[in-house]
Amino acid sequence: MEAKKSINDILDQHQLKKTAPRLNVLRVLSSRGVATSQPDLERLMGKEIDRVTLYRTLNTFEKKGIIHKVLNMHGTSNYALCSGSCTPEHHQDEHVHFNCTACEQIYCLNEVKTPGVQAIPEGFEASFKELIVYGLCRRCSKK
Repeated sequence: MEAKKSINDILDQHQLKKTAPRLNVLRVLSSRGVATSQPDLERLMGKEIDRVTLYRTLNTFEKKGIIHKVLNMHGTSNYALCSGSCTPEHHQDEHVHFNCTACEQIYCLNEVKTPGVQAIPEGFEASFKELIVYGLCRRCSKK
């Protein structure tokens, strides 16, 4: 996410109403330095949002290019804010995701771009690429 954009600007840019659930989800995601799962969002937000509204909000945000999804080591979807260049048609978040095997946090390494794919066989059309690295994060490697 671009540091200069406010939560309200993000919703305006994507022509979304500023509802309490949308604002709260964006606040939580923007305040964390890691990707966050739906169950963790439910826990963090408490009674501010019900499960169905949260699911719909995450789905809308992903379709609009506001957030992107990355799977953790257990196959659970986690969500992080997209860069300002993502659109509903194409996510531009082609950066490395780092899964810490100790604390199980997922970090977007925005400064580390995914390598290019040299050749896609004829008849295949790539629409997205992802690279997930597993190991110890800065915090866990110091323990």
